[in-house]
Parts: sequence; C-alpha cells; structure tokens
Amino acid sequence: MAVTASTEGVPLARLPETQSRSMTTVRIWIYILAALVVLMVAVGGATRLTGSGLSITEWKPVTGAIPPLTEQAWQAEFEKYRQISQYELVNKGMTLSEFKFIYGWEWGHRQLGRLIGLVFFLPLVWFWARGTIKGRLALTLLGIGALGGLQGAIGWIMVASGLEPGMTAVAPIKLALHLTVASVILACLVWVAAGLKDRGDLPAEEPAGLAPRILMGLILAQIALGGLVAGSKAGYTYNTWPLMDGAFLPPSEALFVVKPWIENFVDNVVLVQFNHRMLAYGLVAFALWHAWSMRRKGPDSGAARRATGIAGLTLAQMVLGIVTLLLVVPLWAGLAHQVFAMAVLAMATVHARVSIT
Repeated sequence: MAVTASTEGVPLARLPETQSRSMTTVRIWIYILAALVVLMVAVGGATRLTGSGLSITEWKPVTGAIPPLTEQAWQAEFEKYRQISQYELVNKGMTLSEFKFIYGWEWGHRQLGRLIGLVFFLPLVWFWARGTIKGRLALTLLGIGALGGLQGAIGWIMVASGLEPGMTAVAPIKLALHLTVASVILACLVWVAAGLKDRGDLPAEEPAGLAPRILMGLILAQIALGGLVAGSKAGYTYNTWPLMDGAFLPPSEALFVVKPWIENFVDNVVLVQFNHRMLAYGLVAFALWHAWSMRRKGPDSGAARRATGIAGLTLAQMVLGIVTLLLVVPLWAGLAHQVFAMAVLAMATVHARVSIT
C-alpha cells in the first residue's frame, strides 16, 4: 500500500510547478473519493438501522439504477419483497407507502455506489490519458478500483444471505466483511492521498516506529468487530456499562454457549459485544501510550500532535460507543458511532503514512 509522494520517483518538492499542481489536483480528487466512501458507510448504516437492506431483492447493476416509475412497477417490487421471510416474519401488513420508504434507503445506497464508480473511473482515465498518473501510482489506483468492484459483489452476497428462507436480516459475518472492506478502501485512498502531499519544506520528525501502523491495524480490527456487533444486533443487549449483566467478565458458560465453540465469535451476542468492548479498551490504551511516547520525544512535533489527536479521537469514540449502548442504539447514535469510526481510521492512516515519508 506504500506509495511515495512522487511521480516516477521524483519527489513532489522537486517537480516543476505545473506537475506539482497536477498532483495536488489528483490528491484532492482522491480525498473527494474518500469522503464519498464515508458517505456510503453512513448511508449503509442508515439502511441497516431502518431495516431497509432487503427491500430490493434483485441485483441489477445497470438497470437497477432506475427506480420504479409507475404504480404498477411499485406493486411489482412490493410483491417481490412480500415473498421473502423478512416480510412474513417482521413486516407483514406493511403498506406500500412504508415499503417505498425502506426501498428508498436501499436504492439510495446502491445509487451512491454507482456514483462512486463514476467519480473514480472517469477522472482516472482523464489523468492517465494526460500522463498525470502513471507507473506505480496508476497500478495502485487500479487495485483500489478492483477492490471497489469486489465490494459491490460482497454487498450483493451479503444481501442474498438475508433473502434465504427463514432469514430476516443479513448474515453478521457478511455484514462485517462488507463494512471492513469499505474501511480498507477508505484507508487505501487516504494512504495514497497523504503520500502525494508535498512535505519538502516541513521539518524532519522524530521516528515513530511501527506504532502508527499497529494503531491503524487495531482500528480496522475494531471496525470489523463493530460490524459483527451491528450484524448480530448485539448492541441491543446488555445495555449497561462497565458491567455486563452485573459482571465485568461474563461467565464462560455465557461466552461459549454455542456449539461448536468457534461460532460464538460470530453468533453469540455476549461474546461479540464483550470482544468489541475489550478491544476498545486496548485500542484506547495503546493510543494514549503512543501519544505519551511521541510527546516525550518532541512535544511540539507534528507526529506528537497527530498522535495526541488520535488518542483524543479514540477516547471520544469509546465514549460515543458507551452512550450508544446505554441508549439502546438510537438511529442518530448508531450512525454517529459508525461515521466517527471512519474519521478515526482516516486520521490514523494519515499519521501512519506520514510517519514513514
């Protein structure tokens, strides 16, 4: 994932002014893509929290861009939805107006995915044709584009898991995979964009070692666990803190009640929530240690300021997660917790990338 802040190996600070401006334009474009990915995560979270994700029962990457335009077309879509278990077991008796509401969220989510594809590939072709993007940078961006295409397929596989007979929601592990891949795409975009910034006039920083990249990995792992919490609806249980059902460490018979034991990590809401809590504590502790360590080396350095900012963000995110749990996941809190995780990841990615420049 490492991309030097260069074009064909020439640092930005040494590029002619016109080329430097062109690379700045590329960097802005990539950050716009990153912002769209965050928006996609937010809309996906709202789609999940409103129970809208199974409202469109077919995958039509091209023709699906056009929503139902007539009353007859709406009735046909509604009839398809009434054939699945979620309607029969959860939403039986839903009106067409209510169906249009959940359909709108899912259609908007898919439409935003199409928009991101256009915003990615059209400028990419333009920059490549003009010679602004080439070499390793071009291959890296193509790799990110391929990952985005894979993400679309994962999204449909996730939805299809919820359309199986007897299912009323998507499979938690597939939802977690969908969220994690979106987070990886965001991290890749931010990593590349941060590497394109001209840092030639900035003072040298104290080496940060592996800590920034470890922090970035911990955040991605925590997001994956958060996806399992969301997919299994573990946030709607054990809505107390710091104890779970009166204990900091639930008994082993509660943590490993499912057989075989490995499935507890996905299907047992007690263990799923417990793991998310424990990694949060570890992540915050590591971020605070890293900030303290960098401030010892040079309290006024850019690395120390970034590490301190990340520590503050991780602590705030943990508090927001606790609030979300105690309030039993209201829509605003669930969305805020999910989107704020993307902000923490983005800042940690910038810190990790800049630390090895």
